Amino acid sequence: MAAYKHIFFDLDRTLWDFDSNSRAALIDAFRIHQLDRYFESPEPFIHSYHKHNEVLWNRYREGSIKKELLRSLRFDLTLKDVNVVDPELGKAIGDDYLHLSTEKTILFPYTHEILSYLQGKYPLYILTNGFRETQFSKMKNCDLLKYFHTVFTSETIGYNKPNPKIFQWAMSSVNGRKEECLMIGDDLEVDILGAKACGIDQVFFNPDRLFTHSKPTYTIESLIELKDFL
Repeated sequence: MAAYKHIFFDLDRTLWDFDSNSRAALIDAFRIHQLDRYFESPEPFIHSYHKHNEVLWNRYREGSIKKELLRSLRFDLTLKDVNVVDPELGKAIGDDYLHLSTEKTILFPYTHEILSYLQGKYPLYILTNGFRETQFSKMKNCDLLKYFHTVFTSETIGYNKPNPKIFQWAMSSVNGRKEECLMIGDDLEVDILGAKACGIDQVFFNPDRLFTHSKPTYTIESLIELKDFL
């Protein structure tokens, strides 16, 4: 078993339950902005938002779109799906959604237990593609900051996962060698294959038991399983 010295965690969908928290924030935004004027219920609004958000986030990771445009455009396009053209409303929903989402505090089971356990054995770090201010707010509101030495964001580093440069930058910052590092995340392409391409061992967090042809170093369905090898 490798002698790890540096443990990197993704945040969204690995520790912070992005899907549950995002849904709750979208429902709040739907109510605040009285979007029942345009949508029959929150469900078609949320469905349309996710459709556009996925495409735009891929563009953001590729570096072809800036975060400021991403934040509002995903809601502009959602509104256009119901023939509403109102950039001011799209921006207002986008601003409120970011604020509302950071206030949500649903974590995956055993998050605090496993971080408390690992903190006594390893230096822990966050390595995330999320926006800097929102990620810090999420972690503060969930009382997660106390576990981590450093929070590395793609926005600060200038590269998005799975770009090898973000992994190399993070390793260099902690004076770590690739064989001493471990990346824990939920996204096969972004976290697992990105780390693997840099020679870093990986833990694929797979609570939904998704099938994959990839072979991560480790696969877990619950965070508490990290105790089995760390």
